[in-house]
Amino acid sequence: MSNSATPASNQPAIKANNQWIRGIVFTALFGALFIAGSFIKINLGFTPVPISLQPFAVMLAGGLLGAVYGFWSIFLVVALTAIGLPLMNGSGGIAQITGPTGGFIWMFPVSAFLIGWVTDLIYAQSKKISLIRQIWLLVAIFVFGALLLYVSGVPWLAHVVDSEKYNTFSGALKAGMYPFLPGDAIKAVAATLVILSLKPVLPAIRPAGKRRS
Repeated sequence: MSNSATPASNQPAIKANNQWIRGIVFTALFGALFIAGSFIKINLGFTPVPISLQPFAVMLAGGLLGAVYGFWSIFLVVALTAIGLPLMNGSGGIAQITGPTGGFIWMFPVSAFLIGWVTDLIYAQSKKISLIRQIWLLVAIFVFGALLLYVSGVPWLAHVVDSEKYNTFSGALKAGMYPFLPGDAIKAVAATLVILSLKPVLPAIRPAGKRRS
């Protein structure tokens, strides 16, 4: 008669496989959320950069999935878009990530990684964090999920757009940064609240090499 109980020696491997599968599923889900965010946008008219929910999706991916899976959930969408799949804004190809908003798009995976890295550190000891750590989380999300995007987004906008309005650094700031800062702050606050609510109840999804004994 066979014993249906799982040997104790196999339990770590089964746990690792479960985390791996869970990570793939969440990576796909947040990649889909990022794609959906690219379709929800508002064109302002005076700038080629629209208001979109992509940064919000990036904030959530990093904050809820952690550094590694947050990075891959965004990077894979960007990479697949670059090779031609119509995943962002309903179109694909290298032109999609070299246009006026290309500098922002390139930084999205890095943004997700850094937000995830900080979130992993903040939640390393406990799923319940103090008010000070909550404030640090909000600051990190705003810095890495919003301000960091402008480091590459604004210079690239000035470089690509052939217009006297935008091809100077000051003009690019007026077209690609200043109008979006209030909305970025709102997204950061909203993302922080979502992460604080969901992070404690989400199952652990970390790379196998970083499991704790």
